[in-house]
Amino acid sequence: MTNILAINGAYRHHGMTDQTVEILKQAIEAAGGTVEVIHLREHPVEFCLNCRECTQLPGDTPGHCVLEDGMQELIDKIERADGYILASPTNCGSTTALFKRFMERLVVYAYWPWGMNGPQLRKARGPRKKAVLVSSCAAPGILGRYFFATRKQLTLTAKTLGADTVGVLFTGLIGKEPSPKITARLQTRIQKSVAKLI
Repeated sequence: MTNILAINGAYRHHGMTDQTVEILKQAIEAAGGTVEVIHLREHPVEFCLNCRECTQLPGDTPGHCVLEDGMQELIDKIERADGYILASPTNCGSTTALFKRFMERLVVYAYWPWGMNGPQLRKARGPRKKAVLVSSCAAPGILGRYFFATRKQLTLTAKTLGADTVGVLFTGLIGKEPSPKITARLQTRIQKSVAKLI
């Protein structure tokens, strides 16, 4: 049975990102997989201190963070998952601050001792997992995918976790109404992404 962890960086309850993640969840469960959804807006994750304590020891397992919050629980879930849904709407041309804060705490997945010029990803050489990326924006979707930083940040998150991106669901033109709904076209794209993920 495929175990998928969805990490949702949306602020808004029942917005486009929440709706997309929920339909992905239903489709995966209908195909026999399991999905746990983490809403970062409800999860206690503090800001990274940039102390790099977690990066000093080698190995392919995540380093230990000095902060005592909900991040270690989230890391444990990440480690147990077979694949990921990484979701964030586009705010000011990038992922939300909620998702960016989570991204920064993923430094535990880097080996970067003092004296080394740059970090090495701990999961770079291990078995690969899969990830589907979810985002939306008020601009046309094609512009959002290629001219905003959101997709690049979500892709980097997947890479950091040792996952290859197998699907991108980037919905555009959602700023025209207060409560946009999932279109039939997006439903079809969701089903195709699920087939690649599990």
